[in-house]
Amino acid sequence: MVNSKKLLKSNASIKRAGKQVLASQPVSSELHPVLSELHSFFTQHLTADESSLASSPASKLLLALSGGLDSSVLLHLLVSLKPILRFELHALHVHHGLSPNADAWAALCMEQCQSLDVPIRVVQVNVDQSSKLGIEAEARQMRYQALFDERLSIQADFVVTAHHQDDQAETFILQLMRGAGVKGLSSMAEVDRIRSLIRPLLRVSRQALYDYAIQNELQWCDDESNDNTQYERNFVRHDVMPILQARYPSVKSVLSRTASHLAEANALLNTLAEIDAKTLVVNDSVCLQGLSQLSNSRAKNLLRWWFAQHYLSMPTSDHLAEMLQQLLNAKPDAELSIKIQHYTLRRYQQRAYLSIEQINEPFDLVWNGENELMVPNGGKLIFRQVEGAGLALKFGMTRLRITNRSGGERFKPDVLRPTRTLKHLLQAANIPPWQRDHLPLIYWQDTLACVPGVGVAHELSASKNELGLDITWQALGT
Repeated sequence: MVNSKKLLKSNASIKRAGKQVLASQPVSSELHPVLSELHSFFTQHLTADESSLASSPASKLLLALSGGLDSSVLLHLLVSLKPILRFELHALHVHHGLSPNADAWAALCMEQCQSLDVPIRVVQVNVDQSSKLGIEAEARQMRYQALFDERLSIQADFVVTAHHQDDQAETFILQLMRGAGVKGLSSMAEVDRIRSLIRPLLRVSRQALYDYAIQNELQWCDDESNDNTQYERNFVRHDVMPILQARYPSVKSVLSRTASHLAEANALLNTLAEIDAKTLVVNDSVCLQGLSQLSNSRAKNLLRWWFAQHYLSMPTSDHLAEMLQQLLNAKPDAELSIKIQHYTLRRYQQRAYLSIEQINEPFDLVWNGENELMVPNGGKLIFRQVEGAGLALKFGMTRLRITNRSGGERFKPDVLRPTRTLKHLLQAANIPPWQRDHLPLIYWQDTLACVPGVGVAHELSASKNELGLDITWQALGT
């Protein structure tokens, strides 16, 4: 359903009742309060030393445009800020195909962007309506994936969404009822640098956005599913929030402010985890002896941080406590394997690892001087020129051949030790068993020249003052 000044229009024929606003037109000689809030967001959070958005004309934003009130207002706001902050703006509309009005929404988004000279792409996705996540969560997941894919495709700096203060308050209540901890109760972050996602309207109420839309005669559409209180968020919005607001008129701003306080607390917990990680996390594995020296809450905090680095959803408190207990109390020779989404938590030689299951298929590659080379079985090789280590460049280390283990290889990385089987050397180097079959081997001519994590062939190694080629392997998921 399409609105202009909140007048209902036919979905079959979308018409623009409001005035057309060109990209070069400012809203007024003085910034509108909502526009001023948005401007403050960019200058506060995205300064030149952090993202260059406030100073670089090459910066690029990708707006998630649904055609609803919130994103339609944000589109207008961003277009108005373009001459001031000098960024490039693109939009993406995700067509879920779940509503009979979906085609009309896509058409409106294209019309909005065309009138404002904003490039837009419409992407259609097929939502699995039988997903265990539920339709709402499945659609959201596919929408974000489409946005992140588009951001990479057009090389945008950030995805921008139109979540506002009311959304933040609703998210806080939903997280509260799920028994969330500090991170969950901090709700939505204004700046999510890990995912390159920003939400610049979290301090702006929906009423303020509506007033702005009316004042500027904007057009938008209403999603009829937003009235369905079978969905949790709609239940909170339509049934819970009005009761709270009748008793506590400022409940939305208060809950939003509380979420901000918890976001600060969560940032401190992340800082603490980063301090612990400097000494306990090496090559993306956690030292269990050091972990056992931390308090229980501090150890769990480090594990949460470690899981977050792998984009894993947080386990429940009970599940996390059980993982920690198994990691720290298992017998030294016990094999630990705990499935966490697409990863497996493993324990080996007093260290904890997160591994991804991989298919071990034969491969044969040639290195032609790249700094990094992706390996088909997962992970990548990183090549660096160093002094006094690695493969001696004096031998002309070009067109190295890279392949996987076939079995029976023998290797001599130490001039003082005899040639040994690669199997023995991998065990001695404490390479985790599940990584050994995926470890790439580097050959120069017909000689096994380098085994990452083990060493280089002694007769090909660079001496103290010679330039060498250092080769390291970064396993999949690390």
